[in-house]
Amino acid sequence: MRAVPRTLHFVGTALLHGQVAEAVPAPRVSVGLAAQVAVDEVLLAVAMAPRRLPTSEDYHRVAAELAVADAMYGPRGWVDDPSTYHRTPPALTDDDITSSHGWAMGLGYQRLSWDSGFVPHPGEPGSDRWMAYEANRTASAVVVSHDDGPRPWVIAVHGFCMGFPFMDFRGLDVARIHRKVGANVAVATLPLHGSRRATFISGEPFLSFDLMNAVHGLTQTAWDVRRLVSWVREQGATSVTLYGVSLGAYAVSLLAGLDDRFDGVVAGVPVSDFPGLFHHHSPQHIRARAIEHEVMGTAADHVFRVVSPFSFEPRVPRDHRYIFAGYGDRLALPEQAQRLWEHWDRPSISWYSGNHVGYLWSRKVSAYLAESLTDVARTGAPLRCGG
Repeated sequence: MRAVPRTLHFVGTALLHGQVAEAVPAPRVSVGLAAQVAVDEVLLAVAMAPRRLPTSEDYHRVAAELAVADAMYGPRGWVDDPSTYHRTPPALTDDDITSSHGWAMGLGYQRLSWDSGFVPHPGEPGSDRWMAYEANRTASAVVVSHDDGPRPWVIAVHGFCMGFPFMDFRGLDVARIHRKVGANVAVATLPLHGSRRATFISGEPFLSFDLMNAVHGLTQTAWDVRRLVSWVREQGATSVTLYGVSLGAYAVSLLAGLDDRFDGVVAGVPVSDFPGLFHHHSPQHIRARAIEHEVMGTAADHVFRVVSPFSFEPRVPRDHRYIFAGYGDRLALPEQAQRLWEHWDRPSISWYSGNHVGYLWSRKVSAYLAESLTDVARTGAPLRCGG
């Protein structure tokens, strides 16, 4: 019941105003696009079902954690200079890694596991809860590589609720990257996802009403991937490109401003502003109570600055920054991609006519992704496709 009027509102706005978001012109409206928008709206309606809504105690607890974090982050200079919040992790070596082998979606892979070594800053709110997720302390990545070298590498980061090879290989188009682009691919497992999950649903506590979980999760993601890139560089990588979708796109957008060891970055259907997304998607009564209890507002905005892509100038060259996004994306929203595009100094961007997962069936996106990754790979050693 909630999805139908929201879908009709999207279609009406696109037809009457010619835009799907501010400064994002609408594509040709079709039955197929409307159907994809409806799918996203149904998913949102399910996500906001009553069993998932916060209780009165939740509001007080989350507000208190954000207030304590805000009082800590400001005096330490982390809000004014978020780069000082992120510590440089130790390099990852072969001695740190245990490995096993598997097969999924027609691809053989090697699974790497290592002790993450990440801990929140002493005294950070929510740190005890975060460290109680024992499985999350073991970082993991799945590697699909060629048997010759050197090769370009892609470090890929999956989206929310993923974290398993059979899902990630499809969602990140790993086979095409491996075979057509000729790159080795390392798919990093996000905290609390896949083998690191804390509940039956992969990733569930990462994005929850406990907003400090998202801060710790994004910080640990940056830590784990920065360790992973040190290992990838030691494998003789001719170039290293970051690639992520949805939540993974947020992570790689953050990493592109934290570390200068990446040659390119591709953000697919990106989330770029979690407080803004939470404000947009929350039902009106939830939004009102969150504002009343100061779960939304200044404290949250300050705290999330330490993990916001907008707090960092990207270290990847402008002509190696790429974005693809869906006109009908009702989960990440077109304006989130638009804001990232503006912050990145308007680099290459490809819009497709579809919803949040519509890129999976878009030939335009498949071609754009392959071309983008190939362009970055050409900056290294001569590219050898196939094999």
